[in-house]
Amino acid sequence: MSSHKRSYLTRRDFVRLASAGFCFGRQLLRSQGGQPGPIRMENVAPGCGIDFVLRNDARGRKYQVETVLGGLGVIDFDHDGWPDLYCVNGAALPSLQKNDPRFYNRLYRNNHNGIFTDVTEKAGLQGHGYEMGAAVGDYNNDGLEDLYLVGVHGNTLYRNNGDGTFSDVTETAGVSGHRTKGDKLWSVAAAWIDYDNDGHLDLLISNYCDWTAGTDPVCGGLNGAARAYCHPDKYRAEPLLVYHNNGNGTFTEVSQEIGLGKILGKGMGVAVADFDADGFADAFIANDNARNLLIHNLAGKMKEIGLEAGVAYNGDGRQISGMGADFGDIDGDGRLDIVMTGLRGETYELFRNRGDGTFEDASAPTGLVGLSRGWSGWGCGLVDLDNDGWLDLFVACGGLDTNEPQGNRIFRNQNGHFTDVSSGVGPDFRTARLHRGVAFADFDNDGRIDAAVTAINEPFELWMNRSPVQHWLQLRLSGTRSNRSAIGARVVCRTSQGTQVRMVTSSVGYASASDLRVHFGLGASPAASLEIHWPSGRVQKLEQVAADQRLDIEEPGQVVLPPPFRLK
Repeated sequence: MSSHKRSYLTRRDFVRLASAGFCFGRQLLRSQGGQPGPIRMENVAPGCGIDFVLRNDARGRKYQVETVLGGLGVIDFDHDGWPDLYCVNGAALPSLQKNDPRFYNRLYRNNHNGIFTDVTEKAGLQGHGYEMGAAVGDYNNDGLEDLYLVGVHGNTLYRNNGDGTFSDVTETAGVSGHRTKGDKLWSVAAAWIDYDNDGHLDLLISNYCDWTAGTDPVCGGLNGAARAYCHPDKYRAEPLLVYHNNGNGTFTEVSQEIGLGKILGKGMGVAVADFDADGFADAFIANDNARNLLIHNLAGKMKEIGLEAGVAYNGDGRQISGMGADFGDIDGDGRLDIVMTGLRGETYELFRNRGDGTFEDASAPTGLVGLSRGWSGWGCGLVDLDNDGWLDLFVACGGLDTNEPQGNRIFRNQNGHFTDVSSGVGPDFRTARLHRGVAFADFDNDGRIDAAVTAINEPFELWMNRSPVQHWLQLRLSGTRSNRSAIGARVVCRTSQGTQVRMVTSSVGYASASDLRVHFGLGASPAASLEIHWPSGRVQKLEQVAADQRLDIEEPGQVVLPPPFRLK
């Protein structure tokens, strides 16, 4: 949380110096050892009423869709202040139909006592096809969180009716995920984003590969035992989709009009933040063995600047199997950096925000190169698990196939440098599975961030945070002129220990949606001053807010004009 500037080595510089003996021994020690930190978590899923199993219907054919599903969403669907959970599921292959209840998506209501209840069928949220991910936001500004699901050859918008039920409004809203009649896109992730700051949430959709069951190539060998999942190079890339919210319950596909119509990729995780602090939310898309995309929002017009900004490839100039992504200020300089997960042997990427519209690869000096080399990361999130004011990195890990299960990892952030503390988190934390999605929320409202994780054909995991108690603040923002979910709002929190910056967003990691509440760990500070930059342009200040409370804050009707927050 310090404000001083850091000088980072590039990955090539680090490797050159390491080969000469510079810090190499220490780096190896960190990557192998993992000193236990004060982060403790306990998996309570077996006894809390969540019996979800992520089903991919894999039976040896190695259909490409079998290995990349697994998103989930945090949604307070009953608006009671307690985060509920929605788990997205697969379907039968090759039909892509949910022909059995074991393929149903599941909605679990939080009962406030550590127990969840399956309310899927009452809510009407069983789902339709082979689904991948979820996005949560109040698209019609009625104060209720709605749900958008993405999947293979079809997406679904569910409107929250406010009585415990949802209505499928996909066709009337015009957000099926098809660009033209008969078009069949494979969507992996979506994000709610008010790209033009008109007070209505729009949709950004990340599409993956041109795939159909009937034309799926056979890779690895004709013999069933030798068959393998194909490399993404075997498939054509697909376009991004952007739907503009018309404010009347309908959307218009505007990818071409706003400058993204010709952008192709093999998109996976989507992260949203205003990385240049100009008041307009931007987006980063991790691509699977294709260049990453950074969508720069120029007052409602979009420009892809991944190459110019330095985030299209890793520090070696290579593309990796990009999976999950998140924005967060990892070094306390007030600028939002980018983290991205990849497969084993590739290492994760951390792009440090220079503050001039460009990023530098800080994977080596922050410790992530050595720490991540052995782990295939999917879902991820920059979250303050020990409430010390520094964003830690939680990663849901697992290989592509059944012979590559892995345990989850937690990399604790200490002054901008990461240490693997997974071995000290809890007795079962490193249980090896094909983990996929992870979503974050304070499910028991005790001021500590918890994590919900899916795993292919294995039991669901709910990791409750049992770390030592430190001070914290949580904010639930509600827009009036801005969109009701306040997605895109920028919150600056100042204490005697330093300054933290967070964005309101639900799109985090891989195909998943985390809690819309903003969380600050305050360490030993008993109070904080807050500055909220709403998407409408309004700025609101709250002085000396006492720690250890949860605040509901509504956008004021009158503009407050404190000294503007500027990146240095």
